This record gives sequence, structure tokens and C-alpha cells, in this order.
Amino acid sequence: MEIKITRNTNPAPKPDEDNLGFGTIFTDHMFIMNYAEMEGWHDARIVPYGPITLSPAANIFHYGSGVFEGLKAYRRKDGGIQLFRPEQNAMRMFESAKRMGMPPVPKEIFIDAVRALVDIDRDWVPHSEGASLYIRPYIIGTDPTLHVDGVREELFIVILSPSGSYYKGGLTPVRIMLETEDVRTVRGGTGFCKCGGNYAASNRAGRRAEELGFSQVLWLDGVERKYVEEVGAMNVMFKISGKIVTPMLYGTILPGVTRDSIIVMLKDMGYEVEE
Repeated sequence: MEIKITRNTNPAPKPDEDNLGFGTIFTDHMFIMNYAEMEGWHDARIVPYGPITLSPAANIFHYGSGVFEGLKAYRRKDGGIQLFRPEQNAMRMFESAKRMGMPPVPKEIFIDAVRALVDIDRDWVPHSEGASLYIRPYIIGTDPTLHVDGVREELFIVILSPSGSYYKGGLTPVRIMLETEDVRTVRGGTGFCKCGGNYAASNRAGRRAEELGFSQVLWLDGVERKYVEEVGAMNVMFKISGKIVTPMLYGTILPGVTRDSIIVMLKDMGYEVEE
């Protein structure tokens, strides 16, 4: 894929790697590509990070026509940069877009865009242990109309954020609140997609959990409200009588790349996994 590159002539200073937080600092560049029904995906470019201009009628604002992904780039001990299974994120965003009735980004374009942008901003990949370069690819519908008749114009954008742990306490046990009032999704819905509506609908319970001193919400099924599904920021696993148990994927749970990787490793180690 041919990508036009416009370098940022005013690069930002690199942040203190001991105080990165999560998702609040962004690198010097971003990737943008357009989609139009008659042209397909076109005009791939890497430009200085900054605001984008959209019509006030763009359907991302009114009908939530948007999906996203999240993956990371890590700095190896030899100084090289490593991605973790980006093809899985490409496939997941492809399926998310299809469920939302949006033209999906082909896997090859997704991976080429991520690799090119990470290479341009490779100096932003943290060196410190436990930190990484968070990668946020997303698609938004930009049709300038209030008609609810599908998505014909889109933007595919990738931004990068050097980040530390998602949780303030790092990789330490976190307190989780069992949510019994709200539900996250039901079968036939968008639970397996990374779309904004899923996360917006979880904010109320998340705020309640925070006020009560919890870090995350444990979601139950949307019908009987007694079967464990997932935690707000991750899939969930249990070890019961020596067996690993994790909720099955039947359309309500995000098919986590880490989830899949751990299941493969556990099976290779001889564990029985019920999924």
C-alpha cells in the first residue's frame, strides 16, 4: 500500500516513562485513510497528529457508526519493536465493522497502516518495563446526512499513545464489583464487537463501581443475570478444581486476543480448559 507521509516539523518532547498513565499522551503522527462507496479505500497518509474536521451531520455523531481496536507495540531487550498478533486485531475489527453495517478495512491495509505508523514514531515506544506503545485503530462513518440508510463514507484512523499500566496499581489484584442491575449485551447484539455503544452503556455501572472503591465491573448474562460473562476491561478466567473455566463465545463477549493466546498456552501446558 502506498502511504503519503508528511512529517511533523514540530515534534513533541518525549514523556517521563515513569508517569505515563494510560491513553492521555499521543505521538507526533497519525494514519488516515478515506473510504467512499464509488472509490473504495483510498488516500492513505501519515500526517502530524491533530484535530480532524467532520460535518456536524456525520453519522458517527448521531447513530454511533464506529468501531475500534486496541493493541500494543513493545520494545524488546535488543531495542527492536515487537507487535503482538496484529492480524487477530485486524480480523476482529473486520468482523466488528460488518456487524455494524460498515465497510470493513481489509486485513492487509490494517496491518500495513499499523506497521508504518509505529515505524515512523518508533522513538515513542517506551523502554521501561511494564510500559508499551498503545495502538488505537478505528473507523468512523462520516456520511453528512441524517438518513439512517447505511454507511457510504468512512475514515480509517490510527493513533498511538505511550502508556503504562491500565490500572493505577499495576499488575496487582484489583477489586471487582458484580453488576446485577445493568447488562452489557444480549445474544444477537453487538457484544462481540468493539463499538462505542457497548462502552458507553457500561459507564453507569463503571461509575458506581468506582464510587464504591472497585476497579472494574463483572458483567452477568443479559437474560437470566446469573452467568458470568466478562469484566469491563478484559475477558475472565477461573481455576476450579484444577480446570480452567472461561465463558464461551456466543456473540455477547469480545473474543480477546489475549484470551485466545492464554487458552492456547494453557492447553500446551496440559491444562484442561472449558470454554
